[in-house]
Amino acid sequence: MNNEVRERRETRDMSQADLAAAVGVTRQTINSIERDRYDPSLALAFELAEFFDCRIEELFRPERGEE
Repeated sequence: MNNEVRERRETRDMSQADLAAAVGVTRQTINSIERDRYDPSLALAFELAEFFDCRIEELFRPERGEE
């Protein structure tokens, strides 16, 4: 799954640790999401979308063939 978490986090001048604390996960979880090594749970995806004030579909997109 492709995502824009890193871009949106950097736009807000936040560290991975800052974002992790804001949504209640570890820095390692944010790192794994940003590197496309981990797909967040639906609850975490909603939490991230709410934090960035966007829709989940704007933040996360399936890769070709995953649809």
